[in-house]
Amino acid sequence: MTADQLRRLLTDVHLEVIPLPGMLEQAGAAPAGSVLTVTASPSRGLENTIDFAVELQARGYQTVPHLSARLVADRHHLGKIVARLDEAGVRRVLVIGGDPEPIGDFRDALGVLEAMAEMGHPFLEVGIAGYPEGHPIIPYEHLREALLAKASHATYIVTQMSFHPQTIVDWVRSIRSDGIDLPVRVGLPGAVDLAHLVRVAGRIGVGDSVRFLTKNRSLLRILRPGGYRPGRLVTGLAGAADVTVAGLHVFTFNQVASTVAWHRKMLARVG
Repeated sequence: MTADQLRRLLTDVHLEVIPLPGMLEQAGAAPAGSVLTVTASPSRGLENTIDFAVELQARGYQTVPHLSARLVADRHHLGKIVARLDEAGVRRVLVIGGDPEPIGDFRDALGVLEAMAEMGHPFLEVGIAGYPEGHPIIPYEHLREALLAKASHATYIVTQMSFHPQTIVDWVRSIRSDGIDLPVRVGLPGAVDLAHLVRVAGRIGVGDSVRFLTKNRSLLRILRPGGYRPGRLVTGLAGAADVTVAGLHVFTFNQVASTVAWHRKMLARVG
């Protein structure tokens, strides 16, 4: 990877935060104007995500709330969410299926994407999820078909948390061969400490924690006391000349300050 390639990758970064008490203060470590994505938690409800996204937008950040389909009751509920985000000036959303049992009419991200398209949503960017390392309970072919169906309603893809550059490169090649040319934003952990991760998982809720760790088993192998540093993955993403990654989606687990410090050091290294 050349310095120019690494610099471009590090310049386009979204920081993911979890809407828990104290998060607003923790998010304040991010530079003004940063893009902050706000997760959705089944135990806390989608309105909690929207509240935090609106507040962060008012504080000068560019927010990207996660719209978890299974937490949306019906089209009326979705319309109210879209209208509130529009009024707050939020222009990006990340539409995901979510893990809990549906509370209403929507079972997957595609249903929400289609409903948003029909109502004429105001968002300039709509993200969807991709799974380079697969999913523990969804077969590969089902993931592939779902991505093909969602792609026409989206402007970019965010991958699940990943640790293996070659796996990501191979997956990008595969979706390109399927005709999907959306920009890909790679999901990776920020500079987080294992003990903090465990505390955050507990605050999210036991059920959410189990689902999270099941979907991201690599965390158990890679995270260690003293913290994980994502530089190795970032520098390995150039893999092949025919694959371009648009940017990074960094899971901070609300350790925003340490993640921002890592990001600045990486940028300083490449000038």
